[in-house]
Amino acid sequence: MSLAGVRSDVLAGIIVFLVALPMNLGIAQACGLPPVLGVVTGVTGGLMVAVLSPSRFAVSGPAAGLVTIILASAAQLGSYPQLLTAIVLAGGIQLLMGWLKAGRWIALVPGSVIAGMLAAIGIMLIVQQLPVALAFDKTHGQFSFLSLALTIVSLTILFGWDMSVVKRRRMLSMIPGPLLAVVCATAVLWLAADARSTVKTVMLPELASVTAWQAVMNHPDWQSALMNPRVWTVALTIALVASLETLLSLEALKKLKDQRPEPCANRELYAQGAGNILSGLCGGLPVTSVIVRSSVNVNAGARTRLSVLIHCLLLLAAVVWFSGIISLIPMPVLAAILIATGYKLAAPKVFLQQWRQGLFRFVPFLITLFGIIVVDMLSGIALGFVTQLLCNMLARSASSSPLRRKKAS
Repeated sequence: MSLAGVRSDVLAGIIVFLVALPMNLGIAQACGLPPVLGVVTGVTGGLMVAVLSPSRFAVSGPAAGLVTIILASAAQLGSYPQLLTAIVLAGGIQLLMGWLKAGRWIALVPGSVIAGMLAAIGIMLIVQQLPVALAFDKTHGQFSFLSLALTIVSLTILFGWDMSVVKRRRMLSMIPGPLLAVVCATAVLWLAADARSTVKTVMLPELASVTAWQAVMNHPDWQSALMNPRVWTVALTIALVASLETLLSLEALKKLKDQRPEPCANRELYAQGAGNILSGLCGGLPVTSVIVRSSVNVNAGARTRLSVLIHCLLLLAAVVWFSGIISLIPMPVLAAILIATGYKLAAPKVFLQQWRQGLFRFVPFLITLFGIIVVDMLSGIALGFVTQLLCNMLARSASSSPLRRKKAS
């Protein structure tokens, strides 16, 4: 590798780290867990996937799309160690899926069902994060006005940074929007000294020793979890949704960066399975390939997987040596980042695009969306899949009816 290539990968790794750090912290917070576990996930599972993945540019870590599943699963299972068992089992299921060459079946999932799944995740993400963004006190029925101000500042930056006027300026576009939001919100918080106590900040333990790491790491509960059918149901749900999100991310990444040879979907399932096994054993969250971080990696000029490895090592360095600085970050800005992510998944244009594809696409989209929100992830996807099959049958029946053939002639 040339010196220029190394330089490009180092710069890309730094930029991906700056985007991934607030996202990892926010996702763990959204799951009702200590924010440091988001970084543990990125370091353990993300590093394992980076080593084994056939893609040179895909970046894996905790994903916003799995927040709702983790929340529901934790409530269903009742303990985090049992959830960790499910995550390890999900990794094993992904290894089995790779061995069975299940990656090729991604093409059979209807686009309407995928869009409905993503929109449902976006809506639930927004609903879950609004109380955090506003710092709503249920006991006194009051909002924190400073938290509201920090949320507004953060959302303004996040959405403003996606505008074309910013993207056209290379120097501005090189600054990650989430990082800028974190810096500005933290500065506003510390300027407002009188009201600072009304805003919660990220709480990270000191992780400069092995003992400190052991204190924050939970471990799977094998004895009681393996015989619990709910654990296996959660494991299957995590494996299917994480695999679906990963393979969709790979498909989207192909459009951003040409790779020769093309990454093998089945090998990616192996890598993701190994990453989830390691993450679960170390007390982390499920990992998937995340298109937001992967696209940042490509746009930052990455040439090899070195950029992904550097991003993982920088995450490790951040919690070992800079936990004090990270603990200054206000919680509302992390909630704002997730709200912005949720909005992109469920934006009005998504509904308009599905409507323009016709009623036989729009109905399965809505059935999937409401099924996931009202019931659960797997049931909603199954309902959407069946609805799309029925709509396809109705469409073929309508196109082959005698009246339609007569009009066509």
